[in-house]
Amino acid sequence: MSETKLQPLAELQQLENADYRPGKIFVATLKRELQLALRRRSDLVNPLIFFLMVATLFPLGVSPEPTILATLAPGVVWVAALLSTLLAMDSMFRSDYEDGSLEQILLSPQPLFVVVLGKVLAHWMMTGLPLTLMAPLIAVMLFLPAEGMSGLMLSLLIGTPTLSLVGAIGAALTVGLRKGGVLISLLVLPLYIPVLIFGTAAVEAAVTSLPLAGHLALLGALLALGVALAPIAIAAALRISVSG
Repeated sequence: MSETKLQPLAELQQLENADYRPGKIFVATLKRELQLALRRRSDLVNPLIFFLMVATLFPLGVSPEPTILATLAPGVVWVAALLSTLLAMDSMFRSDYEDGSLEQILLSPQPLFVVVLGKVLAHWMMTGLPLTLMAPLIAVMLFLPAEGMSGLMLSLLIGTPTLSLVGAIGAALTVGLRKGGVLISLLVLPLYIPVLIFGTAAVEAAVTSLPLAGHLALLGALLALGVALAPIAIAAALRISVSG
C-alpha cells in the first residue's frame, strides 16, 4: 500500500484511539479532515477559481452597465457561491470511501453524529469560509453598493454552513457511485432554494437600507435546523451507501 494511503489510515487510528467524549472526537475529526484537505490543495483552489470565473463572465454575457450589474449582483454572488460549494461536495466522503476509512468509521464505537459534524465543519472551513472572504472582491467587480457589503458577508457567513450541511446529505447518498456529482446537484439544489432566497433578500435589504435582521434570523433558523437534523440524515445515508 502506498504512503499516501497509509497516512489517512494512520490518522484514522489516532481518531479511533481518542477519548470517546463527543468534544474530543469532534476536535480529532476536525483536525484530521483539515490535514487531509491541505494535502489536496487543488480541491481547495477549484471552488475559488470557479467563483471568480462566474463573476467575471457574467458581465460579458449580460451587460457591463454598472446599474444593471449592481441590481443583479446579490443574486449573482449568491448563485456563484452556491454552485462553487456544490462543486467541492463530491469529495467530502469520496477519499474515505475509496481507501476503506469510511467503513472503519462506521464500525467504530464513536458516535457517527459527531464525526459527521466535524467533517462538515472542515468542509465549510475549506470552501464556504474562503468563498465568504472572497465575496466582497466579487461584489466590487459587480458594482454592488457599499451599503450591501455587510448584508452580503453576514448572509454568506450564516448561509454557507447550511449549504455544506445539506450538500453533505447528497454526497453521502452518492458516495458509492462513480459519477455522483451530477446526482448530488439534482438531489440538493431544490433544498438550496430557501437559503438562496433569504440570502439574496438580505443583501437587497441592506442595499436599500431596509432591516435585514428578519432575513438573517431565517437563515439562522435554517442553520440551526440543519445542525440538528442534517448529521443524522448524513449518518443514515452513509450506512445505506456503504451497506448497499
